[in-house]
Amino acid sequence: MTNTHTAIVTGAARGIGAGVARTLAADGFAVGVVDLDEAACKPIVEDIERAGGRALAVGVDVGDEAGVQAAVDRISETLGAPTVLVNNAGIIRDNMLFKMTTDDWDAVMNVHLRGSFLMTRAVQGFMTKAGWGRIVNLSSTSALGNRGQANYAAAKAGVQGFTKTLALELGKFGITANAIAPGFIETEMTAATAERIGMTFDDFKTAAAAQIPVARTGLPADIAHAVSFFASEGAGFVSGQVLYVAGGPHG
Repeated sequence: MTNTHTAIVTGAARGIGAGVARTLAADGFAVGVVDLDEAACKPIVEDIERAGGRALAVGVDVGDEAGVQAAVDRISETLGAPTVLVNNAGIIRDNMLFKMTTDDWDAVMNVHLRGSFLMTRAVQGFMTKAGWGRIVNLSSTSALGNRGQANYAAAKAGVQGFTKTLALELGKFGITANAIAPGFIETEMTAATAERIGMTFDDFKTAAAAQIPVARTGLPADIAHAVSFFASEGAGFVSGQVLYVAGGPHG
């Protein structure tokens, strides 16, 4: 891998995505920092640039077909052809099945599955032309089933099937595809979950840590390190895998 490679990270304005974008920049990638709100991406870009890297803030709804193509074209023209893609963008619309609305279901599927499909389809041509590529999709331990998350669990399980199929189809072009399934990671999303169920975030983290073998909750950096490995030159013989980064055994 040379430092001329370009990576795209979706959902990169905060949380796991921001951590991944910073880490890939430190690894030598130019980074397309993609999120729904372009302005929210700019502090991450500024952090990367201050550290001597190259980055571009791009606002797009990953479920919008035309928007995705325009975003990928803009990144390619500005930073260079993207050969690493991290599909991290995600939302939650939690509810028990009998209270879950069709909109709750569709919104989650649209971001996690349609978004990953559209982004990957738009980027794969650059990878096949280069004869080298790394696709990393964010799944979750919720893929194994989680009360109140029928939509999210189904989407994250779908991401795993999508990833394995990409590995089969794209391997002959020098492209690997892997998924990372985080456990409890300290982000704005998990903080919002704590608030919704009426717990302080500290109490929520303490309760979660008590169930985790390494006796702590995860940080965005824990996921970023795993992405860094999958995106590396040295990971070229690892493809179609689901890595649970959850402080203990899963899957």
